[in-house]
Amino acid sequence: MHTLPQQLANGLLLGSMYGLIAIGYTMVYGIVQLINFAHGEIFMTGAFGALTVYFYILPAGTSMWAAVPLMLIGGGIVSVLVAVGAERFAYRPLRQAPRLAPLITAIGLSLTLQELVRNFYPGADKSRSFPSLGGTHSFGSVDITDADIFLVCAAIVCMSSLAWFVRKSRTGRAMQATAQDPDTAQLMGIDTNRIIVVAFAIGGFFAAVAAVSYGLKYGNIDYRMGFLMGLKAFTAAVMGGIGNIYGAMLGGLVLGVAETMASAYISHIPGMQQLGGQSWANVWAFVLLILVLLFRPQGLLGERVADRA
Repeated sequence: MHTLPQQLANGLLLGSMYGLIAIGYTMVYGIVQLINFAHGEIFMTGAFGALTVYFYILPAGTSMWAAVPLMLIGGGIVSVLVAVGAERFAYRPLRQAPRLAPLITAIGLSLTLQELVRNFYPGADKSRSFPSLGGTHSFGSVDITDADIFLVCAAIVCMSSLAWFVRKSRTGRAMQATAQDPDTAQLMGIDTNRIIVVAFAIGGFFAAVAAVSYGLKYGNIDYRMGFLMGLKAFTAAVMGGIGNIYGAMLGGLVLGVAETMASAYISHIPGMQQLGGQSWANVWAFVLLILVLLFRPQGLLGERVADRA
């Protein structure tokens, strides 16, 4: 039990990362009823965009505290451009098509982005090292790195800013109206195409923030990193209540804590020694998803949007 505070902190940090990515899924679904399965690759391109800024644009020897904001800007620009481009050229032409068509398109776009990065980014076919902030701080029995502090601060700032934006800004209220009834919103003078682009852009930027946090925390990135992280984030969005931005963050935190606790403690239960450890972490994450779907299919906070045919 003396490791419980550390494991809880690890789970909350991991969950914050899941939550940042999950917001992109849930915002797009809330407005256009689309599961963007390429969102994991948008996360991945953000990581490589940040890496490009550090290795190919900034002068050698730049302080990491000066480099990180610029890496975040670079990664954010790449992710937002990819997300907005996907909406404009892949999803918008299929907006009136049967739901299976954009779903298949999203899967195809995901594979395309992976292969583009693998084949055209130098050294992307192998794991690329990512710069580290370094530094570890102890708070009682809990050790927190500078990368962890960056992740927590970024998650709090992003979530608070998004909450203010959705509640108080004119565009945020237009997003709520479009999510509730896009046809009526358009009749009332709201440019629904612009609102959809804004949703994709916000989701892309949040994915880039998560990607930079991932690289700083784990020290390496690769072209396949978006696949599993995307699935986990989608799981978090479903757990929290797909279409609910607060549910996405809550689902991410619950998933991160559950995954970490299962990895640390399942193996100590008599008869379950073989089912613990990091190798089983993904299994328990999806077991939790199945349980939520069985007993509370609308998610922890409930689905915000009506299911439109």
